[in-house]
Amino acid sequence: MNEAWTLAGVQFDCRQGDVQGNLAYMLRQTRQAAEQGARLIVFPEAALTGYCFASKEAAWPYAETVPGPSSLAVAELCRELNCFVIFGLLERRRADLFNAAVLVGPAGVVGSYRKTHLPFLGVDRFVTPGNRPYEIFEIDGLRLGMLICYDGSFPEAPRILALLGADLIVLPTNWPEGGRCSASHIPPMRAHENHVYFLAVNRVGEEGGFHFIGMSRLVDWHGETLAAAKGEAEGPFFGSIQPELARHKRVVNIPGEYELDRIAGRRPDLYGPLLSKGPS
Repeated sequence: MNEAWTLAGVQFDCRQGDVQGNLAYMLRQTRQAAEQGARLIVFPEAALTGYCFASKEAAWPYAETVPGPSSLAVAELCRELNCFVIFGLLERRRADLFNAAVLVGPAGVVGSYRKTHLPFLGVDRFVTPGNRPYEIFEIDGLRLGMLICYDGSFPEAPRILALLGADLIVLPTNWPEGGRCSASHIPPMRAHENHVYFLAVNRVGEEGGFHFIGMSRLVDWHGETLAAAKGEAEGPFFGSIQPELARHKRVVNIPGEYELDRIAGRRPDLYGPLLSKGPS
């Protein structure tokens, strides 16, 4: 079976602290995208809450548990539309605040991910680093892994997801000015080196003195763009993937003469230094 999936990424200018307004926008966009055939709709990092908080105390009132009110509201719509949604939020658990992404479907919360690599930027200056193992979530035959923004700058994390069986890696992100290199190169290279589809969904607009650049796109393992947002415009873009094609890792350019497998060709026996902290 090689069933295609239609995906939608939604760029938007989420408002800091406006949880209800941001949620209402996501619900409207989810309905519109699902009505246009999308089975998975993805929103940016911290889409529910905004990102550029000046302290943990400033961000805390807008954080939610997972499951929580917003994920339950999204799940209710997913049940009606028979679709799945990924969105970024601030998650609170006991005294900890996490930069998180949640995957929601018709049956409720499928799973969540807490950002593991934290830049010195925005709310990430104050959150607790995620420490749960990287994980694959299977939804109706599609195997996906979630990362968030700066995680994409570390090739180890996408590689782990590929080794765990990901067909698709989803990266909700907040790339501001200064992140154009990341926006240009991370999606095609992480897709190419792991032979997976890669969907990066960035925000747009202004917040806390930062300008966010959009440049969201879906790419395949050749590094080719399958679909992209229109510049810094708000709204959805759509692309189609065939999950099973990502599982055949051997690329045959010329049979018997030019064949590559970037997973089978690894040399783990030489990769010990990856576990070190590197030069001081």
